[in-house]
Amino acid sequence: MAEARHALNLRARATRAVAAVLGGGSLDAALDADRARHGRHGLVEELAIGTIRHTPRLLALATPLLKRPFRKADQDLQALILVGLYQARFMATPIPVAVSEAVATTEVLGKPWAKGVVNAVLRAAAKDDAGTRDHPNHPEWLVARLKAAWPDAWRAILAANDERAPLTLRVDTEQIARTEYLHRLASSGVSAHTHPLVETAVILAHGAQVLELPGFKEGLVTVQDAAAQLAAPLLAACAGDAVLDACAAPGGKTGHIAQSAPQAHVTAVDYDPARVARLRQTVERLGCDARVRVLTQDLTANPLADRFQRILIDAPCSATGVIRRHPDIKLHRRASDLVPLRLAQTQLLDRLWQNLAPGGTMVYATCSVLPEENEEQILAFLERTPDAREEPWSFGAGRRARTGWQFLPGESGMDGFYYARLLRRA
Repeated sequence: MAEARHALNLRARATRAVAAVLGGGSLDAALDADRARHGRHGLVEELAIGTIRHTPRLLALATPLLKRPFRKADQDLQALILVGLYQARFMATPIPVAVSEAVATTEVLGKPWAKGVVNAVLRAAAKDDAGTRDHPNHPEWLVARLKAAWPDAWRAILAANDERAPLTLRVDTEQIARTEYLHRLASSGVSAHTHPLVETAVILAHGAQVLELPGFKEGLVTVQDAAAQLAAPLLAACAGDAVLDACAAPGGKTGHIAQSAPQAHVTAVDYDPARVARLRQTVERLGCDARVRVLTQDLTANPLADRFQRILIDAPCSATGVIRRHPDIKLHRRASDLVPLRLAQTQLLDRLWQNLAPGGTMVYATCSVLPEENEEQILAFLERTPDAREEPWSFGAGRRARTGWQFLPGESGMDGFYYARLLRRA
């Protein structure tokens, strides 16, 4: 009895996390709150993350079966139905088991009056296969943008977005060779392999408790997608360079820059105090805090007076290249968000160009797959900036854009990412 009650409590925890996301919150924040209160549990995270990953598809199944929408106060019941559907559709849980567990969880949620509707909707929806496998599982506006931008690849992008992202680490190869770190992982019972194209990247075969990975607390490794690990090499900071990481939180790229160029003078800036706190924690864990100046500042409104030889703009964007890591983007991102995001990107490019010393290098990066945030943004910048020129580069994965280089989600196991490297004429 106690074991059954425990299992229901786990499902209730996942349901509350899903409800928080349906109510407009972020999935990361919902899971962080659950861990802070109850501790980490794999089933809670599997249910919550998996349900949010497939919410558009699951809603298409469940919503027509409801006589009326749930009240805002009963958002947890809608979440409970979605969690039950996820179990039945994607975890191979027998339908009767998924239904009975969901019905029993209404008691834990304090809403036993909803047993009938949860039972009826789940039984009907779980058996209905009509069109669900072909459902795009993405908002219509995004599907339309992807079709227009990537007529030969949009289906592959949607499919990659629905996959689980691998846990990828960046090894600080200034401290430990990647092969040696792989041996340390193996000695700890963690299966992993090297990324074939990114020399600092290691991909774990399965998920893991990051804080328990060998060397993590000592700063030997950082959780970072392989595509994101290309920023520091592209920037190519040298000893004595003044380097600006303009949108630095949570600090993975800042740490990479400081670790790969220990004699450079790095300034890391972000606008949000909470994000800056995470940035400070990262550079402290990586042992770079004494070499990195951290500032809280909105560079679109309050520019710096300093000059830099290297500037990284990891620009605010739609994050449409990292949906597989943050599936709640499907629920929260709107087409209307692109207008202020593009304005911020334009402001950062124009204002920070004035901080770049003649002969210096600027790297513009986004985790977007939308051309209006990437190649179109850079083409417009080059047209209005006479002393700017692109320094073309290429890589063993991805594709050359009209300017810059674009990775699509899943290519060589990487996230969707865009890079352009710009030089200021001396």
